[in-house]
Amino acid sequence: MNSMLEYKGYHATIEFDADDDIFVGKVFGIADSLNFHGSSIPELKKMFEQCIDNYLELCEKIGKVPEKEFKGSFNVRISPELHRKVALAAANQKITLNQYIVKAIMESFEETSVLDSVAQA
Repeated sequence: MNSMLEYKGYHATIEFDADDDIFVGKVFGIADSLNFHGSSIPELKKMFEQCIDNYLELCEKIGKVPEKEFKGSFNVRISPELHRKVALAAANQKITLNQYIVKAIMESFEETSVLDSVAQA
């Protein structure tokens, strides 16, 4: 089950506000605060699309480059000991630290895919 909306490359998380009896959405992955709400799923989707269209229109109007969710880089904080182990493992494989991390992340998705397949069987 997917509890996220996607439109024009932007994603939003959705929550239900029981006090106000509405769905509340928040676009994530960008510094600009983009929020929207709706009392039904169709209204929520419409408001999300309107939110993104308004954001892109405003950016164009003021000459700002719209933020993108995923830039392809992120900082990861790990212990110095783990940093040392990873750097040495990468050096032993004659690859960069970045290549080692990318490989580890990709392998974690392959393992997840196998586990999902087994769980569905």
